[in-house]
Formats: sequence, structure tokens, C-alpha cells
Amino acid sequence: MLGEIYRKYKRALLVALALVVVSPLFGIYLAELTGYHEPLDIAAEILGLSEVTEEVNWTPFLDYTVPGLPSWLGYIVSGLIGVALVLALGYLIVK
Repeated sequence: MLGEIYRKYKRALLVALALVVVSPLFGIYLAELTGYHEPLDIAAEILGLSEVTEEVNWTPFLDYTVPGLPSWLGYIVSGLIGVALVLALGYLIVK
């Protein structure tokens, strides 16, 4: 079953894998280099809203990090988990 899916969508899966692998380049390195901040964070700062992310955190992967891993590797692991969940959900819907 998984072999059939891999053969049928090999190119798309490889592109998704490549994008996940290079995602730390954009999400960490270039964001720090350019001083990029999430637009909602900027809007919240302008409105004077306080940061409550640490208080109401419901995810083990806050800011795409995995505890105990370097940030770049956590970014990749988070991406792989996200892609796997989306593919699994898509498979279940189509099935």
C-alpha cells in the first residue's frame, strides 16, 4: 500500500521532503538575518498585547522546536511530522 503510494506520488513526496529539509534556511537563518518577525507578533506589539505563548502553550513543538534538539533539526522534525499528518489525513479522506 505505502509502496504503491510512493511510486504514484514519488516526485511530489520528494519535493515535499526537499522543502522540509531546506525550511530551517528560511525559517531560522534568513529570518534572523533579515530581522523578520511574524506579522501577528508585530500587530500584537503595536496593540500593546502581552506575550502569553509560554502560559497557554498546548503544543510540544512551540515555534517549530523539539525539546532537546538544535533549532534547525527541530524545524525539520516538526516539518516531517506536519507533512506526515497532512498526508495521513488526506489518505483517510480519500480512502
